[in-house]
Amino acid sequence: MKERTKLLILIAVYAVCYFVRWDDPIIRQSGLEAFMMLREYAREHVLTCLVPAFFIAGAIAVFVSQASVLKYFGPQAKKVLAYSVASVSGTVLAVCSCTVLPLFAGIYVRGAGIGPATAFLYSGPAINVLAITLTAKILGWKLGLARAVGAILFSILTGLLMAFIFRKDDAARSAGQIYMPDEEGKTRTLLQDSFYLLTMVLILIFAAFARPAEGSSGLWPAIFAAKWYITALLLIILAFMLKTWFSKEECLTWVDATWGFMKQVFPLLGAGVLVAGFMLGRPGHPALIPEHYIAQLVGGNSLEANLFAALSGALMYFATLTEVPILQGLIGSGMGEGPALALLLAGPALSLPSMLVLVGIMGVKKTFAFCCIIVVLSTIAGMGYGWIAG
Repeated sequence: MKERTKLLILIAVYAVCYFVRWDDPIIRQSGLEAFMMLREYAREHVLTCLVPAFFIAGAIAVFVSQASVLKYFGPQAKKVLAYSVASVSGTVLAVCSCTVLPLFAGIYVRGAGIGPATAFLYSGPAINVLAITLTAKILGWKLGLARAVGAILFSILTGLLMAFIFRKDDAARSAGQIYMPDEEGKTRTLLQDSFYLLTMVLILIFAAFARPAEGSSGLWPAIFAAKWYITALLLIILAFMLKTWFSKEECLTWVDATWGFMKQVFPLLGAGVLVAGFMLGRPGHPALIPEHYIAQLVGGNSLEANLFAALSGALMYFATLTEVPILQGLIGSGMGEGPALALLLAGPALSLPSMLVLVGIMGVKKTFAFCCIIVVLSTIAGMGYGWIAG
């Protein structure tokens, strides 16, 4: 971090401490909500979601060859294969907009094209089978189906648009890449590396598996009841793999890479969660901008209502599955069906914390374009669905 940036941060913190009217009841409540949201995030998501994601990102950066990433996700990769894999990744990874960031950073720094990488970035939190199922059950099958179709199409469209807009940057990145085979002397096979990464992905999935809705029956409650037993078994398997397949030097390199991603993501993520909590609060806990104001602004199916819903969803932080009960309350307060879909498509994939982190990973221009594309597509989809449903 440049010294000038450090100075500006110190000045901003000082200004907030000096000028904000902390004696005002609303400001004081908003400040409390900011730290309550940070505590909630730390308790519910850091150990079970973010930490496994960081280790997966570190493993990708160290053990997945650049040639492999470029083959499937690089600018010169076959588009059908690249976007097919990226667009359905969310069916495997039940992660939120912040948990997917280390995984995105892992493939992006290894040379993945901006198109497939951002398609993966969107699909990770958006195409969540459990979330779509819960949406259909609680909010109706039409909204659940519209969310599923919209999320898959959006991931592909977002990736294609990003690839087109930043095609010159991708060409420059690919020109600087060295296409090299796996390192000589490597003792593990491709199958062993695949099992190693798959085991960590499964640990992430089961550790972060959310509690099903009250009264649910069937497969999801059974998986939730056994999640920690399955996670413990997977950790034992992972420990065996590390002991028998990897050298001590490789493990240390993996930890170093993981720590590098943590240093990059955690500070901005924490700041973003504080800001989001201060402005919007937690579900059911008002902050600077009360929830009922949002509900009043998203009734009907106007352009303004859909755009506001998409923007609100883009700025708010939604942990996995929490968008459904939040939206249920907003719909009960008069929210239109079109704005509801717009929020569902923009909300899980974006958040103020994730935006701040993305700036550090791919820069201001790419982050701004990515966010604008999702907001615009969500607004259009919301208006179209509202017109059809109405």
